[in-house]
Amino acid sequence: MRALLSVYDKTGLLPFAQGLADLGVELIASGNTSAALTEAGIAHRDVATVTGSPEMLGGRVKTLHPKIHGGILADRSKPEHLVDLAVNNISAIDLVVCNLYPFSSNPSIELIDVGGPTMVRAAAKNHAHVGIVVDPADYDVVLEELQASGALSDDTRRRLARAAFAHTAAYDAAIVAWFDREGPEQDRALPPTIHLALERAQVARYGENPHQSGARYRIAGTTPFWDNVTQHGGTGLSYLNLFDADAAWRLVHELASDAGTPAVAIIKHANPCGAAVAEDLVGAFAKALACDPLSAFGGIVALSGEVTSEVAQAICDGPQADVIIAPSYALGTLEMLAARRKATRLLQSPAPEAIALQLRSFGNTMLVQGADDFLSTPDTWKVVTKRQPTREEFEDLKLAWRVCGRTSSNAIVVAKDGVAVGIGAGQQSRVVSANIAVTKAGEAVKGSAGASDAFFPFPDGLEALTSAGVTAIVQPGGSIRDGDVIAAADAAGIAMVMTGERHFRH
Repeated sequence: MRALLSVYDKTGLLPFAQGLADLGVELIASGNTSAALTEAGIAHRDVATVTGSPEMLGGRVKTLHPKIHGGILADRSKPEHLVDLAVNNISAIDLVVCNLYPFSSNPSIELIDVGGPTMVRAAAKNHAHVGIVVDPADYDVVLEELQASGALSDDTRRRLARAAFAHTAAYDAAIVAWFDREGPEQDRALPPTIHLALERAQVARYGENPHQSGARYRIAGTTPFWDNVTQHGGTGLSYLNLFDADAAWRLVHELASDAGTPAVAIIKHANPCGAAVAEDLVGAFAKALACDPLSAFGGIVALSGEVTSEVAQAICDGPQADVIIAPSYALGTLEMLAARRKATRLLQSPAPEAIALQLRSFGNTMLVQGADDFLSTPDTWKVVTKRQPTREEFEDLKLAWRVCGRTSSNAIVVAKDGVAVGIGAGQQSRVVSANIAVTKAGEAVKGSAGASDAFFPFPDGLEALTSAGVTAIVQPGGSIRDGDVIAAADAAGIAMVMTGERHFRH
């Protein structure tokens, strides 16, 4: 049996190579892999001694040779192939161990591997006779099977071949993405083609509903923050737990960053049902919960700071949460929460990474768009009414605007004293959303600030807010009836600012 070893990632290489040698496998190695085996004293042949040709062009050409690829690609079931091997003095290669340069770590022309992918694909194509190993995690499995039976089973070779083609597909996708980033400006945001290689990173308990399967995938070669989330308690996460927890975690980070103070966001079905900033997390949690304690049951609680014993006690005294997500937990708080909230998933998470492209599928079609970032800033907003917002109103307008942008359209948010006191989400009518928001706000609507994710097409939506007691409003503007809406705001004696930026969310 002969094995060809040519790996960039040398994790576990030496014990694996020694294990193969102990089984009497003849080892062939190239370049730095050969140097590593030599240093470890593991007997092998350098590729150049097999091909009779030296490495050249700075290492660009070393394995691209008939004596390598003939040995890999020969179909042992075809007599004519065996004749070709004999006539050309080529020995068959039974196992190829190869992984590729980590292109995405430092993209450049020199990291575009040619010989490696060629070997990997050749071995995978001929998996009926050749084993191909691209992942060091498979070394032990392969070695144990060879030790037990002297050969790899058909099922193992097929599984390894699939992994090999996935490896080269991800590699090619990373190269295409690099070309797009370095290409013409018009193609950078939305390139002519998108090549995604997704790795299954986490199997969910189920999809949106128990009869649906679900999983979290990551783009190959990346490490999303979810890969470093630690679950300390509770049952496994479902599709919606992951989806909603991500929405909560991103919103709470935005709120804390905007305000410079602790923040809490409570999410239910991807929409905020509570959000607040305060001097401490206990206060922020209490205020966020007060917005809609009924909807908070079974929701996601995201906290911008460490869960202390006081915070944990407040959570335990509140409604049942499906998920709690925070950057850290003080000593003893995990045990307290686990004892009193046995079904709650307790997640510890690093900060979320920025979103680049957003993709959504329906059938065989994919919609792709850039991230919905807040491009306008409060210092660019334009006051369009006779009355200016007060300092307190302006702070609440900023909070309402941020929460509104993360709420399903049509969205209306009412905020007061650093708290989202009323949220109307996902309605076909903006007036209905406004009525829901002020109803949920109750008495807190008096002197509050309101936000609308899109313009008011008629004054009626604004009037639903002002008649309830809202005294300042932020909205994008841009309606052909903006003049009528501004006049209605002036008639009500409120302040209104326009951002020039819509934030629909579907």
